[in-house]
Amino acid sequence: MSTSERSQRHGTRAHCQPDLPTAQELFALLGERWNYAILREVFYGVERFGALQRNLGIAPNTLTARLNGLVEVDLLERHRYRPDKDWFDYRLTAGAREIVPAWITLSQWTHNHWHTDQPMRRGLRHRTCGELITPQIICGHCGGVLNGLDLEPVVLSAEGDAE
Repeated sequence: MSTSERSQRHGTRAHCQPDLPTAQELFALLGERWNYAILREVFYGVERFGALQRNLGIAPNTLTARLNGLVEVDLLERHRYRPDKDWFDYRLTAGAREIVPAWITLSQWTHNHWHTDQPMRRGLRHRTCGELITPQIICGHCGGVLNGLDLEPVVLSAEGDAE
């Protein structure tokens, strides 16, 4: 089976660095049945294969395929923790950590709009001030908190200027 066929089968895309997924492809990748759950568990500190398998109730072959795919698209990195065996733990890459606020924002939205009767099971603490946080997206220019009603789509030129 080719890398491309294997990647399609496992919910990822084979690619080289210049051909990373678009935003739409990233949403599809994260929307795949197991990928988001795996990334969520790794973010919350469940990094070893056996613990991931137990927490998620996922078949070993499926977990192996998904972990390999997430490593391939640079969302996870593999670290050997036993020198005598091919046993690895998995950690979010720096790039994956950058999109954590977006994941949390989507999680909050689903809780606030679809699961209002259920308590939040997990939270996040800001390391700098020690408080639990509610992520917000702010304007880099004026500092205002943004929501969809405040935004207007514009087409940018190749140089990045608004047309």
